[in-house]
Amino acid sequence: MTSDDALSQPELYLSRELSILEFQRRVLAQAMDPNVPLLERIRFLTICSTNLDEFFEIRVAGLKQQESFGIPTAGRDGMSPSEVLGAVATVTHEIIKAQYTLLNQSLLPQLEAERIRVLRRDDWSGRQKNFARWYFEAEVLPVLTPIGLDPSHPFPQILNKSLNFAVQLEGKDAYGRTAGIAVLQVPRSLPRLIQFPQTDGKGLDFVLLSSVIHANIEQVFPGMKVTSCHQFRVTRNSDLFVDEE
Repeated sequence: MTSDDALSQPELYLSRELSILEFQRRVLAQAMDPNVPLLERIRFLTICSTNLDEFFEIRVAGLKQQESFGIPTAGRDGMSPSEVLGAVATVTHEIIKAQYTLLNQSLLPQLEAERIRVLRRDDWSGRQKNFARWYFEAEVLPVLTPIGLDPSHPFPQILNKSLNFAVQLEGKDAYGRTAGIAVLQVPRSLPRLIQFPQTDGKGLDFVLLSSVIHANIEQVFPGMKVTSCHQFRVTRNSDLFVDEE
């Protein structure tokens, strides 16, 4: 066996995509480290999340292209694109589960101990409910345009990594049309984190924009009944291919 043959052995190489995900684990490990300052841990968590978005936009998109073109191997490690995608799905689910566990069971409680709270709807006071309703009517509702889904209105083009809601409706709209499913796209201009007014000087209370919209979604569809409302987003292929012809 020549030296070139020896270096071509797949077992000598690691998948590029899986190596990138192992790096994301190390970033997440910084967020998990109790010796790191709290706000730095939150910053590392957001870095990990942003990196995963970019990973799917570029690396996973490229693997999908290779799979659709029938390319037998994704790299020198000998794995096929389908095999890499399967391994990526497994590792990514583990990372995302760890992210949410860290956020909900460690970081948010520690923030609350420092009198910085991100409140769920069930935790709002009466004054905060009134503020959320006012904020929705003044800042959010005027820039929302729901899109009904029917044979004449196909599923709309969703902006990359934007906040969206799928809403199930009952009843008829203002034009007498039977309601079904509507998609609500939230403009990027709206802040995703909103601060409640301080009233007691005992800390800072925040709320997610998605919670404010959920709490007031009925106002977007007057005369109709909202039977369900689900938040979603789409991460789009950003791996550009240049056709030289």
